[in-house]
Amino acid sequence: MKPKVLIVDDDPTLLRFLQDFLRAEAFEVLAANNGHEALKLAYQEHPDLVVLDVMMPGMDGWEVCSRLHELSDIPIILLTAKTSEQDKLRGFQLGVDDYLTKPFSFAELAARIRAILARAQRSLPAQRKNQITFGEFIMDLDKRELWRGREQMIPLTPTEFRLLEYLARNKGRAVSEQELSEQVWGVYLSSDRSAVRRYIWLLRQKIESDPTHPRWIRTVRGYGYRLGTGTDILPSPES
Repeated sequence: MKPKVLIVDDDPTLLRFLQDFLRAEAFEVLAANNGHEALKLAYQEHPDLVVLDVMMPGMDGWEVCSRLHELSDIPIILLTAKTSEQDKLRGFQLGVDDYLTKPFSFAELAARIRAILARAQRSLPAQRKNQITFGEFIMDLDKRELWRGREQMIPLTPTEFRLLEYLARNKGRAVSEQELSEQVWGVYLSSDRSAVRRYIWLLRQKIESDPTHPRWIRTVRGYGYRLGTGTDILPSPES
């Protein structure tokens, strides 16, 4: 699979040239021209690395960097026109992995992206490779634990975990109640759809900020459920 890189810059010309160059260098490229769009794409697409301009109107690169690192340790390269040591130190204190001053060589940026991704892969603990992430949630498949960020573990029963795991493995796809029942309880108990609905209700109580307006476990009326992105337009109250 191609490494997925999110580039964020409010200069449309630079953004377009960077997209073309990095795609030619065999990267999958996502692009955003402001901080809010960058966060939305990061939560939805889970890029492997972010190339982030510091000086943007509204939400600047410093804030985007801080918010990204509240939820994950995604590698970040900062782009900036500033050359002062103070700004560089601020970036490294926020946990960025590298720092390029404009103007810069596209070839050098590509080389730095590859070096950071290779370093991150080598340093990744083996147990962290067996995880599923969505939004701020991390499912540790070896320990059978669900975490909100790095600090809060959400206790789930084995059945709740299996149900959420199956939805997470099929993130974005509508999964029928029958399929969920067969996968979680087995084909011989698949006729009991009420169990699916009951456990969906229990999961929502644990992971949704407002279970009556779920952002994550979304109902597909008359069919089943799907794991959303967390940024969808909130629906009407669901049962």
